[in-house]
Amino acid sequence: MTDYLTGEPQRRGRIEVVCGSMFSGKTEELIRRMRRAEFARQSVEIFKPAIDTRYSPDDVVSHDRHSIRSTPIDTSAQILLLAEGIDVVGIDEAQFFDDGLPDVCNQLANKGTRVIVAGLDMDFKGVPFGPIPALCAIADDVTKVHAICVRCGALAYVSHRTVAGDKRVMLGEAMEYEPLCRECYIKATSGEGHGKP
Repeated sequence: MTDYLTGEPQRRGRIEVVCGSMFSGKTEELIRRMRRAEFARQSVEIFKPAIDTRYSPDDVVSHDRHSIRSTPIDTSAQILLLAEGIDVVGIDEAQFFDDGLPDVCNQLANKGTRVIVAGLDMDFKGVPFGPIPALCAIADDVTKVHAICVRCGALAYVSHRTVAGDKRVMLGEAMEYEPLCRECYIKATSGEGHGKP
């Protein structure tokens, strides 16, 4: 396996995290990296939480409709069983997995597998989400991607929920969430930002 950063001709395990708000291109970047691994004739396997059926029950699909085949699973422990001997493992929507995911990723990386994880770093309240903070801490590489604030055009900070509900996990798209910068998010959540300009 060739390391994609240095080109060294040996198999090296590593953990790469791609995180940010909704609509920032996390899944697009995951798909791009997985496709490059496929082109390099590496064996790849992509996992996603079984609860994520927004675009497809089986595929990982970005908001702009690029897709790649995946295996839906219920727990992070299943990854270890299904990824045996795989060169590159991709994990999408990692924030929805259990707290065992960082250990699973470490075990894979320690065995020489390249692990690429994509997920929301914060929930709609701006609180660190699921296992993503722990994954960022143990990752060899962290890429934070940004959407554009729909209210002012600055770099987005968080995914603001536009519909009622306090449940942390609520699958949605543009009808339920909007990317906002820090300033617009503060205005929106303090009652100043009703309606879009």
